[in-house]
Amino acid sequence: MTEQISRLSNGLTVVTHTMPHLETTSLGIWVGVGSRHETLAENGISHFLEHMSFKGTASRSAQAIAEEIEAVGGELNAATGLETTAYFARVLKGDEGVALELLADILLNSRFSPDELEREREVILQEIAATRDMPDDIVFELVNEAAYPGQSLGRTILGPAANVRRFSPVDLAGFLKSHYRPDQMVLAAAGAVGHEPLVRHAEALFGGLTSEGIKGEEQARYQGGTRWDHKRFEQSHLVLAFEAPSYRAQEYFTAQVFSGLFGGGMSSRLFQEAREKRGLCYSIYSSAWGLSDTGLLAVHAATGTETMASLIDVTGAELEDVARNGPSDAELHRAKAQLKAGLLMSLESSSARAEQMARQLLAHGRIVGSDELIRNVDAVSVQDVGRFAQRLLAHRPSAAVVGAGKASERLAAAAVQRMGRGAVNSEAKTA
Repeated sequence: MTEQISRLSNGLTVVTHTMPHLETTSLGIWVGVGSRHETLAENGISHFLEHMSFKGTASRSAQAIAEEIEAVGGELNAATGLETTAYFARVLKGDEGVALELLADILLNSRFSPDELEREREVILQEIAATRDMPDDIVFELVNEAAYPGQSLGRTILGPAANVRRFSPVDLAGFLKSHYRPDQMVLAAAGAVGHEPLVRHAEALFGGLTSEGIKGEEQARYQGGTRWDHKRFEQSHLVLAFEAPSYRAQEYFTAQVFSGLFGGGMSSRLFQEAREKRGLCYSIYSSAWGLSDTGLLAVHAATGTETMASLIDVTGAELEDVARNGPSDAELHRAKAQLKAGLLMSLESSSARAEQMARQLLAHGRIVGSDELIRNVDAVSVQDVGRFAQRLLAHRPSAAVVGAGKASERLAAAAVQRMGRGAVNSEAKTA
């Protein structure tokens, strides 16, 4: 590893990982601001701001931005999440200066032209409308709302159409000024890049940015419950979710290992039992994600309305079995191997490496080495996984169902009730 970290005079962090065998560089600015930092009235503004950043600056039109990056064969894009917004590029060796100047221009000098804003407003409204035709999008939005009701984490990243219709250039400029602080920003680059030249260039471009804005977010309060949508689809979609550790907790690695063996691949318990042995669905998987102060362990599956109850029962029975008996040594080994392989394979991608470094610095204030991550994964024991499953069952889950029409409400309630029954059974066996 040839990682280097510097901090500009205003607090912005610059991190590089030189990969001399590559002929390209991936770089970007990761900002520690996302939809969870929005008020109810602001919901959706982070995503709108990300879109508008590409729509023209004081010196470049939207077309000029696109032409300038593509003139060097590069790519420029962005993404908004719950806790971060990222603006990133990939270019050929030697063109990282072009990419950095474009990134600085769209972040520091966007015009938010009223004409461009109206055009992009319609684009985002169409994006929101498209999600209404995607049951997997709807069901995850609903389960987040059930898990964190009345909180920014329970709201959508895109925001409601009513908010998008009224956001003005003043709103966007105000949010940018108050939330995009240099001490909450990381410039990360990986590939054919030199550290010192990038730092000097970044200081020249970003050195005037000041930390006068807002810092912090509302503490997450997981509650759990049910949500549903009576809209019909060809399949009924279920997401069953449990509160999980934040990425700052040591148990985060237990959650990742558990998710892998429970529903992380073709050899996982849920895939084998629900699909291969019983034919209840085409796809079923689990995922575990963490934020700064909370996390979720979620199971997602789609099946026919008439088989949803059986699918819920199988999921509950498998979770109960892990809580009561723990996983086998072979299951644990496979889950750890998958995690470690994914980690090490990601190091071969410059874009994945740049993102990983940026997120680690925002989350932990340091780079977490692959050796340390692997040690944490290897340290998870059979007993750790069993206790983790018991804790999942000990607290109220969140469940969302869409696609089953009027039956969606009943099925969501049945999922929560089934997990409660599993908690009783698990406690009885382990007492």
